[in-house]
Amino acid sequence: MTLPPATLSPATLSPERLDRFARHIVLPELGGAGQVALGQAHVLLLGLGGIGAPALQYLAAAGIGRLTLVDDDVVDASNLQRQTIYTERDIGHGKAVAASRWVANFDRALEVTISDTRITTTSAPAMVEGVSLVLDGTDNFATRLAVSDACVAERVPLLSAAVGRFQGQVGAFAGHLVTSPCYRCYVGDAFNADDCDTCADDGMLGAMAGWTATFAAMQAVRILVGSMGDPQWGQLHLLDGLKPGMRTLRIAKDPACRACG
Repeated sequence: MTLPPATLSPATLSPERLDRFARHIVLPELGGAGQVALGQAHVLLLGLGGIGAPALQYLAAAGIGRLTLVDDDVVDASNLQRQTIYTERDIGHGKAVAASRWVANFDRALEVTISDTRITTTSAPAMVEGVSLVLDGTDNFATRLAVSDACVAERVPLLSAAVGRFQGQVGAFAGHLVTSPCYRCYVGDAFNADDCDTCADDGMLGAMAGWTATFAAMQAVRILVGSMGDPQWGQLHLLDGLKPGMRTLRIAKDPACRACG
């Protein structure tokens, strides 16, 4: 789904919000109307780890008006190397609660809902229903496919982001559109499993998580504002931290896909 450019006046922003987002508002590609659109958006952020934690910082900083934060894990000391919203005081506490506390300290005007419910094929449809955009930073294919299928069914655009070692991926999917693939078109059905390589096994450069996550946050703003160019449905951006560099692949819609074909 291509979201239309915002048409509301920046006059609907309070003087405090105008001041806070002044550097956005002077951008002709975004402007006051775009800032209003961000303030009216509802983003569902799935996973508050290496992707979700730094992405949350820039989604909140962009003024996304409503955020639903979902993670069933707790903060561990090993997370602090890349999950930049947490501190040593958060160790042992639920990530969703700690993340909501970070948002409250950062911008009390944002509306935050949290959940520590595990995402499954049963729970995913209710989670994605009615949101403007889903940003998925979960850590296994079974969850990602459940989320993608729910997004197709509920006609909600999906940003999927992943990171490991020195590599990152960010892709935009709108499988409910006739010409756009879904995430299942990309990975297929063979990955319907919870077993997946983890950063505990393979390692991860902390800054690589930050680069991938902030790029995903920028793509989220692009989609939500609607006036920053092509939303890039079906394009997968591959980030390489060792070169460094980035290349882009175009994912074809699979006519036989059981979710969107």
